[in-house]
Amino acid sequence: MAHRLDIPPVVLGCGNFGGVGSAPAFFGKGETKEQAFELMDAAWEMGLDWFDTADAYGGGRSEAWIGEWIAARGHRPRITTKTFNPMDEGHDSGLAPERVRRQLDSSLERLGVERVDLYLAHEPDPAVPVAETLGAFEELVAAGKAGAYGVSNFGWEEVLEAAEAGSPVLVQNSFSLLDRFDESGVIPACGAKGLAYQCFGPLAGGWLTGKYRRDSVLPEGSRMTMRPEPYLRYDDEAVYAALDGLGEAAAERGVSMAGLALAWLLAHPGVTSIVVGPRTPAHLAPVREALELQLSPGERDEVGSLFP
Repeated sequence: MAHRLDIPPVVLGCGNFGGVGSAPAFFGKGETKEQAFELMDAAWEMGLDWFDTADAYGGGRSEAWIGEWIAARGHRPRITTKTFNPMDEGHDSGLAPERVRRQLDSSLERLGVERVDLYLAHEPDPAVPVAETLGAFEELVAAGKAGAYGVSNFGWEEVLEAAEAGSPVLVQNSFSLLDRFDESGVIPACGAKGLAYQCFGPLAGGWLTGKYRRDSVLPEGSRMTMRPEPYLRYDDEAVYAALDGLGEAAAERGVSMAGLALAWLLAHPGVTSIVVGPRTPAHLAPVREALELQLSPGERDEVGSLFP
């Protein structure tokens, strides 16, 4: 069964609502409910009407606060949610059909909606055949509880296996100027199978904003002070040199480094959509810049060549 997906170029990431992603150590941290509401208000006002969340974000707070915002504002964004970054100690496996069905019901209850537009497997589950998981997703689409489904954090072989086993419409993986691993595998696989490719982490945990400098003090509350492990590899002179070049290229165009980094992604032929996770409404400014700045293929290649 084929499912049509009309996803916008930029989606609001809600992973910091009530936590920092799915990490239990940070549940209750991240944005407060009031700050999350401010972000959703600002995003909605600028036209971002698709929100991305997961059952594990903030230990369920992200979904719950989106639901409260929908009820309070009367707006109905399109919604992506995900499962299998387990919050519970259930006896069944992460992507086993029974758990998939149960988790979506819980997500719908927190969100206060009868249907999500896109449901994703948050990561592969080696304990469950992918055909079983996707079969459950198909049932949820047929029941009207999800508009379509896809996968996240899948490698290229896993993407091809999923495409053969079911009808996923989208792959959501980490991708940025500093994280281009998917260019050699997953993105070509998506193109071959007609799948949309959506990237999260478009600013590499803040590294592409210019906030981290050589031998500088780390900004308080930044990802490098809270959860630095995924980004330690960027503390390298070659990366700092590339960031210097990005800063110069951005200044030439009258935009921020973040704006140019996002514009590079929007101009990438393999990228369908990006998930941005602003911490404050002011952080939406680079999104506006990126949407207005249309890089030519030559400019895109020039910016990309700055990075090792």
